Amino acid sequence: MKIYFANALFSQADFDFNAQVVAQLRQAAPSLDIYLPQENAAINDKNAYADAKMIAQADTEQVLAADLMIAILDGPTIDVGVASEIGVAYAKHIPILGLYTDSRRLGATNQQKLSALQTVAENQFHYLNLYTVGLIKLNGGIYTTVEALVKATLAYQA
Repeated sequence: MKIYFANALFSQADFDFNAQVVAQLRQAAPSLDIYLPQENAAINDKNAYADAKMIAQADTEQVLAADLMIAILDGPTIDVGVASEIGVAYAKHIPILGLYTDSRRLGATNQQKLSALQTVAENQFHYLNLYTVGLIKLNGGIYTTVEALVKATLAYQA
């Protein structure tokens, strides 16, 4: 099974997180063929040069060749490149598994947090774009731990 792994890759934290999650997936199922864009030096070696068309073409070809997409949804907003890749995958009916670990999703039954929603600028929760989330939910699922994501990925492999 071929997987496209979508996440931001420009900070050391993202780069390391991506490598860690993909390593766990590869260890759990060595037969998985995972495309991790940061491993494609032809377009993502930032000391070298790749223009917008080269990047779009290379990554879109990999999305379209995938049987499954894994999309990381964390960050202040869903990374704009990831959102674009989700749209391409959805349009081609490629299942999408999202990983959303942001701790601000917690506390949905906490009355103080719920009451704070009535005060301007006191939202205690994180917001994800509902259109992008809807595309994932219409053709996959969203998980809150790497362990659950790995398990869901293995279920698609079966």
